[in-house]
Amino acid sequence: MQAIKTMKYYSTNHQVAPTSLEQAVMQGLPEDNGLYMPEEINSLPPSFWESVQDLSFPEMSYQVAKCILNGTIEDDALKTIVYDAINFEAPLVPVTNNMSCLELFHGPSLAFKDFGARFMARIMGHFVQQKADNTLYILVATSGDTGGAVAQGFLDTPGIEVIILYPSGKISELQEKQLTTLGSNITALEVSGVFDDCQDLVKKAFLDQSLRSKMRISSANSINLARLVPQAFYYVNAYAQAKRQGKEQVVFCVPSGNFGNITAGLLAKRMGMPIERFVAANNNNDVFTAYYKSGEYHARPSVATFSNAMDVGNPSNFRRIMDLYKNDVTAVRKDMWAAAYNDDATVAAIKEVYKTYNYVMCPHTAVGFLGMRDYFAAHPNSKAHGIFLGTAHPAKFLDIVEPALDIKVDIPSNLAKLMERKKEALQMEVDYDAFKAYLLSR
Repeated sequence: MQAIKTMKYYSTNHQVAPTSLEQAVMQGLPEDNGLYMPEEINSLPPSFWESVQDLSFPEMSYQVAKCILNGTIEDDALKTIVYDAINFEAPLVPVTNNMSCLELFHGPSLAFKDFGARFMARIMGHFVQQKADNTLYILVATSGDTGGAVAQGFLDTPGIEVIILYPSGKISELQEKQLTTLGSNITALEVSGVFDDCQDLVKKAFLDQSLRSKMRISSANSINLARLVPQAFYYVNAYAQAKRQGKEQVVFCVPSGNFGNITAGLLAKRMGMPIERFVAANNNNDVFTAYYKSGEYHARPSVATFSNAMDVGNPSNFRRIMDLYKNDVTAVRKDMWAAAYNDDATVAAIKEVYKTYNYVMCPHTAVGFLGMRDYFAAHPNSKAHGIFLGTAHPAKFLDIVEPALDIKVDIPSNLAKLMERKKEALQMEVDYDAFKAYLLSR
């Protein structure tokens, strides 16, 4: 059997000892309320980046996973996990002369979070199968797409029960159907609050040692390291596709909410991926854009917008970015750029891109388009090709896209079937004691 190295994962708060990959993944959140990060971020060799365009998506993903996880899972097992999880494409689709959309919505839940959820489900399943102890409960707060992706990713996984918290009335009908109609090992809790309330309930559960002594719980949000790692895969794949098209320089624009997506891109950059800049595009929940401009970070309550998966007023992964850049805003500005857009600008972009380029975008993707467009306006000498991330299929936002464009958006067959199914969700107040009592009743 292959020897396993002792790569450790530390908390960004540095108040607990570094731990194993299994502990970091299965625990989700360190006891000191930080976030796990690998002790080392190794670079892939220059030869990898020179010939990455010759690799398949699963093969390059496997090489990236091996580099980040550094021998903590046997190569054969890791290869099986990666190839099983990354079994759909993420095409780079030209939209304008100097901008393409990286379409990340071709997985089972039609959102970019399928990559993280499927990989994480298989990693956790790998660890659960190695032990015959009690059920693992996955607690997930969702502002939109995470819930559906996690539900699909973990559906029918032996030994794992999934409990998804979502804000009542704050996600689209299709998003809600994706997490309330599957049954099996998936349970939905409809919380009478906003996403930050859902996230706070989950965080309190992780920090509650009396609860953790009675049941095994973990997270499937982007706070979990296993969600973060596979999101680096599609940045590498996008760069490979750009190289095949003769575009050696790229800049990425990421519609940003909890900042896990862009953090994964920053990991890929640390691994040696050549890139000019990352653009963080916010909606009205623009705490990062404000930090980028002022150098000061001030969390605040989230507000509802059309791009609801980005409605986060205190993004968890901001701490990982601060950890990567040693709390140095000057260093952050060298690698990143930021801008924010309201709903009016978002709808105007959806209309403009459809009218001019015959391309249909969801509201999140539209925010990414705006950020990419404005980055080039602010950097007229850039020779890079712009890649904005298409994070969700427009059919998940019919109530916004169809009135804006005055067209009927085709609904993929798997979504259409879900729409016919009955919603099943438990109502929950924003009350940690009630949430804890519910968990213990399981």
